[in-house]
Amino acid sequence: MRVITLARVKQTARYGLSSCHSKRKCVRIKHFCHTDSAMNLILWGIVLLGIYVQQSASQMVECFSSFSMSTGNCGDLLGQVGKDNCCMNPNYGYKEADGICRFCGLATWSEWTSWGECSVSCTEGVTQRRRFCYGIGDCKDPEKLGTIQTKPCVKKECCPVEGGWSQWGNWQQCSVTCANGIKKRRRTCSEPIPQCGGSCSGAEEETAPCFTETICPTHGGWSSWGSWGPCPVTCLYEGRSPEKEVRRRTCTNPAPSMAPRGNDCEGSLTDSRPCSGLPFCPVDGNWGAWIGSSPCSVTCGVGLQTQSRMCDSPKPTHGGRQCHGEEIKKDVCTVPVHCPINGIWDEWSNWGPCKPPSTRKIRCNVREGNRRRERHCLEGQHNGSLCDGEILQHGSCYDIEECPMAGILSEWSEWSYCKPDCGPNSERTRERKCVPDISKYRSQDHSIFAGEPHLNCEDVKPEMEKRPCKNVPVCKSKFK
Repeated sequence: MRVITLARVKQTARYGLSSCHSKRKCVRIKHFCHTDSAMNLILWGIVLLGIYVQQSASQMVECFSSFSMSTGNCGDLLGQVGKDNCCMNPNYGYKEADGICRFCGLATWSEWTSWGECSVSCTEGVTQRRRFCYGIGDCKDPEKLGTIQTKPCVKKECCPVEGGWSQWGNWQQCSVTCANGIKKRRRTCSEPIPQCGGSCSGAEEETAPCFTETICPTHGGWSSWGSWGPCPVTCLYEGRSPEKEVRRRTCTNPAPSMAPRGNDCEGSLTDSRPCSGLPFCPVDGNWGAWIGSSPCSVTCGVGLQTQSRMCDSPKPTHGGRQCHGEEIKKDVCTVPVHCPINGIWDEWSNWGPCKPPSTRKIRCNVREGNRRRERHCLEGQHNGSLCDGEILQHGSCYDIEECPMAGILSEWSEWSYCKPDCGPNSERTRERKCVPDISKYRSQDHSIFAGEPHLNCEDVKPEMEKRPCKNVPVCKSKFK
C-alpha cells in the first residue's frame, strides 16, 4: 500500500487548491476556508494515517517449522515474520495474536483420535472419538462423518457393593513391659462380604494407649554430628599446611535419666579433620567473539542460521564460573522462494453408466458390463510433484436400470453411532429395508448393480430398531 508523504500532501495543497477571497493567507478545501495553522493540522493528520496504514499492511505472526496433524500443535519456533512469508512453505504452522496454532497447507482431516474413556466406571456408558480439520479452507466430508463419533461401552458389568464390619476382636497385649505403650484390636470386613470389588469404609485395626505403671531407665544417646565448622580459608595456597575443621555432638538423644539412673554416652564430644580438598582460587570464564555464520537451514521460505562462540577468553579454571549465556545463537533467515506444494487427489466421481463389453444386450440380463469413474488431481504449485496413482478406475457391473425386480428384506444394517453426541436423548439405530432380489446373479454385492430398477416392495415391510445410549455427556452451552 502506498504511503502518502508530507511532501506529496504539500504539493497537492499548493497546486490543487484555490485561494480564498480574504486578505489573510489561507486555502479553500471543499468550500471551507482555513488558516495556515488549521492547514498544518490537516497535513499532519494525513501523514500519521499513512504511517498507520503502512504498519497494518504487514501482519506479523510467530512462524514454526513443524505442525503436528495428530495434536494440532506447532513446533520448532523460527521467529516473527510476515504471515505470507511463513506460509511460503505449506508444511509450516503459525500463531497469530490469539495464540492458536494454524496450518499453512490446504485443509486436511486429522486421523480419528483413540476412543476416549467410558463415561461411567460400571454398567453401560458411552465412549467418543474426534477428528479435526487443519489448514486453509474447509475439509470435505462426503460421507457426513462429522467431527465426533459416539458408541456404547462397558468397563465393568456390575458396580461395587460395600460390605459390613464384624464386631471388634479382643485387645492384644501391651507393646512394652515398662512405661507406656499401645495395644491393638482388629475386625474383619465379612458382615456382609463386599460384592463386585466393593470394600468396607473405615479402619481394620484400632489402637489405644496402655500403661504398665513401671518406670524404664533412659540411657544416654549421642545426637547426630553437627556440620563441619568453616575452614579459615576458601581456596588453597601452595606451601601452607591446611587448617582444621571441627564438628560437635551432644549426649541428648536422649539424655540419661536420673531416677532410675541411665548410662552416660561413651566417646568424645568433638571431632576434627584437616581442611583437605580445598580448591585452588577460581578463575571465571569469559566468552570469545562470535565466529562463523551457517547457511540458511532451508532452500525455501523461513529457516534458521547459526553462529557460535567459545568460552576461552579465558577458560574457567579451578572452579571458576562458566560463561553466562548461549554458546550458539540462531537468527531467522528468509529465502524468498515458495516451497513446492504437491498435488492431491479430489474425491472419486460417481460411477458412470454400465456399458456392455460387446454388442450383446446386458440390461435386465445376468451378463456383466463395465463402468468407470474418475478423479482429478488438484495440481500443486511451485514445482510440486503430481498426484501418485490412477486417474480412472474400471469395474464390473450389472445394468438393472428400470428393470422389473422382486423386492426382499435386507439383512440388519450395522448399529449407527449415537446421535446426538450429548444430552439425554442420544440413541443409535439399525434397519432392514426393501432391496432387489439378486439371487440369480453371479455376484451378491449390491454395490456393483447400476441403475434404479422398478422394485416390487408390496409384500415387504421395512423395519427399524432403536436403542438409547446411556450415560452420554451433558451438552455444553454454546454461550460459555
